Amino acid sequence: MVILPDNENRHLGDLAPRVFRWGVIVGLGAIGLSVLIGLSGEASLDRFFRSYLLGFIFVLSLCLGALFFVILQHLTKAGWSVVIRRIAEGLAGNLTWLWIGFIPVVVGLYMGDLYKWVDPPEGDELLKHKEAYLDTTFWLVRAVFYFAVWGLLARYFVRCSMDQDEHGDPKNTLRMQRVAAPGMVLYAFTQTFAIIDWVMTLEPYWYSTMFGVYFFSASACGFAAMLIILCALLQRTGRVTQSITTEHYHDLGKYLFAFGIFFWAYIAYCQYMLIWYANIPEETIWFVIRQLGGWKSMSILLLLGHFAGPFLLLLSRYPKRFKGVLTAACVWMLFIHFVDIYWLVMPRIPAELIDRVTSYPQLEQEFATGVIPGTALTYQEVYDLNWHLLDLTCVVGLLSLIGAMTARRLRDHCLIPEKDPRLGESLAFDNY
Repeated sequence: MVILPDNENRHLGDLAPRVFRWGVIVGLGAIGLSVLIGLSGEASLDRFFRSYLLGFIFVLSLCLGALFFVILQHLTKAGWSVVIRRIAEGLAGNLTWLWIGFIPVVVGLYMGDLYKWVDPPEGDELLKHKEAYLDTTFWLVRAVFYFAVWGLLARYFVRCSMDQDEHGDPKNTLRMQRVAAPGMVLYAFTQTFAIIDWVMTLEPYWYSTMFGVYFFSASACGFAAMLIILCALLQRTGRVTQSITTEHYHDLGKYLFAFGIFFWAYIAYCQYMLIWYANIPEETIWFVIRQLGGWKSMSILLLLGHFAGPFLLLLSRYPKRFKGVLTAACVWMLFIHFVDIYWLVMPRIPAELIDRVTSYPQLEQEFATGVIPGTALTYQEVYDLNWHLLDLTCVVGLLSLIGAMTARRLRDHCLIPEKDPRLGESLAFDNY
């Protein structure tokens, strides 16, 4: 029988309604402000939909990262992570309602302001070959399938885990282990094709077979950083102060290092290297745009801030065992994860450049002179970052709603799975 610490607060209590109330107020307020800005003429509808997609993909990546973590723990029969798994379940549970947040993306699709392939130019042979897949009805059917799979998986694992708190039946653990293997296959399939449909097709001429894996590594990074931050915040409010120990932070730091830093850098390098080596204009233009102007600075920031700096900081075991240092690193990693999603979603490749661009030096020379021959495009339209208030309001709004609904889901439940058969192993976990 597992004996839990008597003097530990393991429930959100009165914190849950406060987080829910303020999360809803800030979330709906920020989304409402975004809509007003989009309709007021201060920003085009195209910019509103693009900024909203940015915020949606960011929060989706956190929830998908949480679902992967939960499935992975059951698939590997992990014991160390039991005391932190409930927080991941709370985040993953948002996938049961996040389809509502996808509705503005669907509106952007049908209004033709978000995806170029909805209304392709006449005689475009490349898009003609893709029209069977890039069909609005088929795209919407696939989206329904993705959300159905994620919602059902999240609902199953969260409900089984929380039901076990009431009945203590170890069969719940066995059921979740059996579902974990097919669930992981479904997760990998749906996550890969969803990010192809919703982000890669923003530039329908471009394609990469590694894009889904790249997004997976990014979502694992964002979630790991978020989980460590949430654990630290809960302990600052006097909750789970003894159940979650330095040993758990140490392993979470290793998880962040493995998936969010090392694996992310490996996939990013492989994708870039293969496209650079092939030197096909339709592929290289995606990276060329990101190597000029303000996008070049962001690319360097990702190289140094997402890999080099965090790699050196977290390579040693000691920073991962100091909660303050690790939490500060995770705040940075969550920010750099947002920068990464921004780098994926926001750059636009004008159709006029697709057939004309043959090399990076050619565009670099045009950038230096500020001239884009043969087009009516300005330097600012193609190469500048063009930050807008919408980029902030959309992500703040959606992130606040995720926080509110996570608090609501965990409100009446223990913050750790107190009757999980592997709880004792987790409480006694030691890295040595």
